[in-house]
Amino acid sequence: MSNIVVVYTDGACRGNPGPGGWGAILNYNGIEKELLGAEKHTTNNRMELMAVIKALEILKQSCSVKLYSDSSYVLKGITDWMPNWKKRDWKTVSKTAVKNEDLWRRLDGLITDHYIEWLWIKGHSGNVGNERADLLANKGIDSLLFL
Repeated sequence: MSNIVVVYTDGACRGNPGPGGWGAILNYNGIEKELLGAEKHTTNNRMELMAVIKALEILKQSCSVKLYSDSSYVLKGITDWMPNWKKRDWKTVSKTAVKNEDLWRRLDGLITDHYIEWLWIKGHSGNVGNERADLLANKGIDSLLFL
């Protein structure tokens, strides 16, 4: 597929838990869309997951996606851990409930519609897409100040 949706996602939290935000940038054939959101009391990992979920939810049809994230939690979760969680009925190796199971299940439902290449990028390393996603996530947190 020559038409690929390029996605950068990031989550942020001020305190962990604390107020958090998420941001995503999608680019398809030169058309760009920015997304952001926030929650008053959350964790950084939840915001990282939410950024990916919201980015995939906005896609209107099956797509080939290059998704960049600086979250090892998200990338290892989706590529390594999730298949085993599902086999164990969403339990960890130690038979405890998977943290953020609600968001992992939501993400699991979204990935079947797309071909996704999961790519890790080092955070705060000068990558323009990652830096912009981080700014959006922090803008999300800032928006809570006006509620």
